[in-house]
Order: sequence, then structure tokens, then C-alpha cells
Amino acid sequence: MRGLKIIFWTLWRVWFYVLMAIPILVMFPFLVLSILTESGYPYFFKMARIWAKFILFGMGFYYKIDENQELKSDKSYMIVANHTSMADIMLMLATIKNPFVFVGKKELSKIPLFGFFYKRTCILVDRNCSKSKMGVFNRAQKRINQGLSICIFPEGGVPEDESVLLDTFKDGAFRLAIEHKIPIVPITFADNKKRFSYTFFSGSPGFMRVKIHSHIETLGKTGENRKEMREEVRDIIYSQLEEFERTEDENKFAFYNLYKKKSSPW
Repeated sequence: MRGLKIIFWTLWRVWFYVLMAIPILVMFPFLVLSILTESGYPYFFKMARIWAKFILFGMGFYYKIDENQELKSDKSYMIVANHTSMADIMLMLATIKNPFVFVGKKELSKIPLFGFFYKRTCILVDRNCSKSKMGVFNRAQKRINQGLSICIFPEGGVPEDESVLLDTFKDGAFRLAIEHKIPIVPITFADNKKRFSYTFFSGSPGFMRVKIHSHIETLGKTGENRKEMREEVRDIIYSQLEEFERTEDENKFAFYNLYKKKSSPW
């Protein structure tokens, strides 16, 4: 049985990269045209959402979005979420309709084909270089001025220890939001680690829950409020993760009791 699971996981992981490549190859000319000018980015973003949904569907992932507050189409936001899986990128694109730009680590630009567009459309940061981090602020300002939103995973990467529910947050996203006076949109991804973590022999098709929390305004805030807002957002996401886990345990318990009751000869 273990051998069959290993075969399944291996083929499934390979299939993920095949799914990544198919829509890029099909839409390649249109994708290239859309990144020739900055004004073409909204068109690129629409195709990126198609790409993301194609992968999620092809992997057997289906998602449900619970939204406390809608994003306005004419407004820029700082979008932040917990980070546990490569599927986070796809689920974020599928979840948010407003065009946004990822701030992400430059290492992803090395992925064949995907990396070609990633480094031309995202704001790349070398986390070991202070100069690179400072450049992020200038590029983010430019994108915000174009009416786009910014998306950052504030943990700064996926925790190596998968038992960690939520890692500590970096300051960058909150500093950007305060300086550019844009609202922060906390988002919680409940099941991505279980569905498709970075552990190779793991994961399965299934359900992904998304919670879009109420927005946090930054007007009137200063750099002195950065850490306070960082911890406020982290507490929101952490509490929601705990709630998701509690709900899942309760559902499993209820299902077990129902099964036990139906199985009883009495």
C-alpha cells in the first residue's frame, strides 16, 4: 500500500508541473504581448487567473471563499496571507479578482518557463540583500500608482517545520501599507499544507477553504504602528487557522459518531 502511495505522489507531483506548463505554452504569444508594456499587466493578470484555476482544477482541488468584506475595483490594497504551499500562488490568483503584483523571492525565477514571466511581472526580492529589500519599496510605489494591489506572504517563506501553524511575520508588508496608505487585507488559507505541502511524498486532491477578513485601514498610522499592525494581522490569521482546525476536528468527530451509529446492529 505504501508503495502505491509513493507512485501516486510521484506521478501527481510531476503532473503539477505539467499543468503549470500547458496553459503557459497555449497562451504564450498573448502572455508575451501583455508584458511588453506596463499598461498590459491587467490582461496578463486575467490570463494568470485562468492559469491558476486550470492548475487547481487539474490537481483535483476545489475551493470555497468566505469573504467578510469585498475589495473595491478602483482601490489598491496590501494583500497578506499565510504561506505553506506552492498552491498558495494559484489559490491567491483564483481568490482575488483585483489585479495585484506578488512580492516574492527571486529563487522562483529559476523555474523553467514559469520563471520567465515571474521575474518580468513580480517584484523580486533577495532576502539576504538589504539593497534589494529597499528597491522593493520603489517598485511597489510604482505599481500602486498604476492602480494595482500588492500581495506579500509576510512569513517570508514556508516554515521548514510543518508542525508550525503560523510563523512570525516580517515587517515589509506593513511598512509598505503604512507608507503608501493602503488598506491591509488579511487572508487565511486553511488546507493548502494538507493538500500540497513542500514535502514530496504527501498531499491529496480535496477541499481548500479561504477566509478573506475585514480590511484594516492604515490612514493616520505611522512607522511606529508597524509592529502593532503586524501582530494584529498575525493574530487574525492565527485565530482563523485555529478555528478551521477546531471545525475540522468537530466534523470528523460528528462523522465518526454517525458512522458508528449506522454500523451498530442496535
